[in-house]
Amino acid sequence: MRRKDREISAEEALAIVDTCVYAVLSTVNEDLSPYGTPLSIVRDGGEVYFHCAREGRKTENLIRDSRVCLVCVGNVREPPDNFTVEYESAVVFGKARELTEDGEKLRVLRLLCERHTPANMAAFETEAARGLAATAVWSVGIDGVSGKRNRPHERGRR
Repeated sequence: MRRKDREISAEEALAIVDTCVYAVLSTVNEDLSPYGTPLSIVRDGGEVYFHCAREGRKTENLIRDSRVCLVCVGNVREPPDNFTVEYESAVVFGKARELTEDGEKLRVLRLLCERHTPANMAAFETEAARGLAATAVWSVGIDGVSGKRNRPHERGRR
């Protein structure tokens, strides 16, 4: 990392993964061009999970090459009296695999919904059962994580 003064620990980076509103998943298209997709995610231990449609460019890319990068950004603030943006970010590297067993898919979908739509959990069983066959659920095993934070006021600078 070029800016060592902004580097944070792996534990702090994982906390950003756990609290970001969304993440951007980067994959590689067949012609080797990059492809990024915003996702809702949830982490459980050493894996980050997301759901998506069973077909599409992202799915094709994941099947062809399971290597991915997830970028999570949180606590963004644009101070009115400074020429900077305050933020914290985490970058996760890993390999994606599709979950195929219904019980595991339901467990992860429950985790996703508990994180992102907790007020709607009373309808979870009905909605999950209705959409399970059409929903792909993926896991990204975390091979590496790094993070950084820009908070000039925490360093005593403006």
